Amino acid sequence: MFTDFFYLLRLRGLSVSMQEWQTLLKGLSLGLHGSSLTGFYRLARAVLVHTESDFDKFDRAFVEYFKDVKSFDELPPELEDWLNTPIDPVEYDISALQNQGLDIETIRQMFEQRLREQHERHDGGTHWVGTGGASPFGNGGYYPGGIRVGGTGRSRSALQVAGERHFRDFREDTTLETRQFQLAFRRLRQFSALDDGPKDELKLDETIRATGDNAGRLQLVFGRPRRNTVKLLMLFDSGGSMWEFTQLCASLFQAVSRESKFKDLKTYYFHNCFYDDLYTKPTCLHADSVPTEWVLSQLGPDYKVIVVGDASMAPYELLSPGGCSDYYTYNKEPGIDWIGKFTSRYDRMIWLNPLPRDNWDRGYGSETIRIIQDRVPMYRLTLEGLQAGLRALVAAR
Repeated sequence: MFTDFFYLLRLRGLSVSMQEWQTLLKGLSLGLHGSSLTGFYRLARAVLVHTESDFDKFDRAFVEYFKDVKSFDELPPELEDWLNTPIDPVEYDISALQNQGLDIETIRQMFEQRLREQHERHDGGTHWVGTGGASPFGNGGYYPGGIRVGGTGRSRSALQVAGERHFRDFREDTTLETRQFQLAFRRLRQFSALDDGPKDELKLDETIRATGDNAGRLQLVFGRPRRNTVKLLMLFDSGGSMWEFTQLCASLFQAVSRESKFKDLKTYYFHNCFYDDLYTKPTCLHADSVPTEWVLSQLGPDYKVIVVGDASMAPYELLSPGGCSDYYTYNKEPGIDWIGKFTSRYDRMIWLNPLPRDNWDRGYGSETIRIIQDRVPMYRLTLEGLQAGLRALVAAR
């Protein structure tokens, strides 16, 4: 049943297991979908989707698969008015109802036939789409397992709900806000060993266990706190083609600053590429400059490095001495050599690029992006890309 839908979901990036698919089929056999496409949509999403960031993938796959299905919720206005103003129900002997035991496909075919033939209101009957009766179609009636249409329980078309894509902003490949940045950066934690420092942190679970072992008499257990030992160096490209990403970079900077549990955090700025000098402010003025060689000498190889920039520039800016675009600044060594100095000193270094992934392979800047990408692992500045980059920074080597 719906086997093609199962494979389409997996093809569109949803990790649906066979056990989850069997659970969905069990739910259908129990009637948890309410014999409607909308009910099936909600049941399938609840069972098969693991995280809200995949809701949009599910919606797109759902619309793709069921695009040719005519929704029973799309009713003629006159019929919809009848169904939403039901009469008082009439008592029926449920055991005597007609058409019991019909499978859902047969009931669907009967329903479509009724819609083609019906031209007036019907209430309390056993055949037409109506209210308060024993027909398999309508609402407020007594037929077990039919198709509910209209009334307070009616939903909009599942295809319409999925097509509106309410969960577009939940996707992990969207650009980020400060809060999302903060949550992502919590992955970048490596804790100190527990054999250094004073034992001044209450261990709740151990205290409960020790108190129980002590016949209920309070036994406090203290241990050494675990502290984040990560040292982080961040380098931001500022100005020029990065102006359109100013707000995005500001959100990233705010998130890193608020995530104050790093053992040390250093932030510097550059324009297009880092050369002989880095800057302490995004304006990149000479008065705010520090020698790049000094930064390399002061910050040891235990720092993790994140570079944020579009890596897009004229090739000579990256490959030539004097390639710096600042007229009053002459770089003796080309930018690519400075990148090499950073990769030689720091084992853990990534580059976050805010440009859409398609732009990396064509158009202005694609040549320098390729050159830099060959030397520094590059990830797109989305939630998915950031999480992948942070995992690379903390992975064992």
